[in-house]
This record gives sequence, structure tokens and C-alpha cells, in this order.
Amino acid sequence: MIGIFGGTFDPPHFGHLRPLLEVQQALALDEVRLIPCFIPPHRAVPDASAEQRLAMLQLAVSEAPGFIVDPRELQRGGPSYMVDTLASLRDEQGVNKSLVLIIGLDAFVSLDRWHRWLELIELAHVVVMQRPGGALPKTGAVAELMEQVQALAVLELQQQAAGKIYFQPVTQLDISATAIREQLFRGQDVRFLMPGSVRHYIETQGLYKC
Repeated sequence: MIGIFGGTFDPPHFGHLRPLLEVQQALALDEVRLIPCFIPPHRAVPDASAEQRLAMLQLAVSEAPGFIVDPRELQRGGPSYMVDTLASLRDEQGVNKSLVLIIGLDAFVSLDRWHRWLELIELAHVVVMQRPGGALPKTGAVAELMEQVQALAVLELQQQAAGKIYFQPVTQLDISATAIREQLFRGQDVRFLMPGSVRHYIETQGLYKC
């Protein structure tokens, strides 16, 4: 199984990496593809350039076996829609390979706002990183889909290539890129929030300063 996790990674931090490691281990994923977006459809334009975000992400995962930085959205250009990314991965991997789109609970509850969202589940499984205390949607289109296709065991993900929603508990790490950028803007120390190699790169590049 191949895990897919997209984001701006502006900058990457332990709030990204630790939960992904837990998902990788729990699902016995062969690899986790971290895919930095070029233009995020639902967020502001990143502060760091595409090249800088790619470099930071490569540094962040350099010592994480099975974590692979996939630059396809940066190379494709334009708005980065996950459905297009999954379609390209499906073309590469074939119809039988299990693909797993990994998202946070906050993204899952608004999944119906994603571009061509119902096609996502046709192309991959959706694994939701569930932190303690997170509330699942009880009504609406996402709740209805969850009721229809929720998997209760990892084995269900392994037995088919796509089509299931699975909830994986992960450690609560209340770290956000927004808060990190604000701290850096104020000249505060951000050690222990991200890999030291990423922090050093930010310092040498002079990123996120006023």
C-alpha cells in the first residue's frame, strides 16, 4: 500500500511527520508520498517559494525510511487538485495497487468541498488521522459516505485498491505551520517543533522574517 499526503509544507514540522509515521506503521505502508502543492485551492499562497518548500520537505524526511517527497504537483503547475494527483498515481501504479489518501479530521469533515470529491474514493482509500476528542460529522454528504464505505480493519484496505474510509488514531500534536511562521516573524525560537535541518535551512534562507 502507498500512502499519499499533500500539503503546502510552509514549513514542514513534527505535526506533519509524527502522525504520518504512526499511520505508516499501523497500516504497514510500503511508502508514504509527501506531495507539496503548487497552488493550494483552499489556502493562501505560501510564504516560501515552491523550491524552498520542496527543499525543506526533503530535509525533513531525509532520515525517515519509506517517506518519499513527490514533486509532481510542483511540476504540473496550476491549482493543485488532489483528484488529479491521485489519477496520475493510479495511472502509474495500475488498478490493483492499494492507494491510501491520508488526511486530517479537519479536512475530512469538509471533504465535500474538495474538487470532484466523490472521485477521490474511486481512486484511493481515505485514511483519516483521528486525534483524541475529534468529532466526526453526523449529518450531510460526508457522513452519508462514511456510513456506506467505512472500513473497520486494515485488512479491508489491503484487500481492494480503493473505496474505503478508515480512521486511524494518532498522537495529538498541536503544532501548526501558521503558528511557526508567526513565531519566526517575532524572532522566537522554534526548536523542537521541526527537524533541526529544516530550522537551519529557514535560518540560512532568512525565511518568514518581517
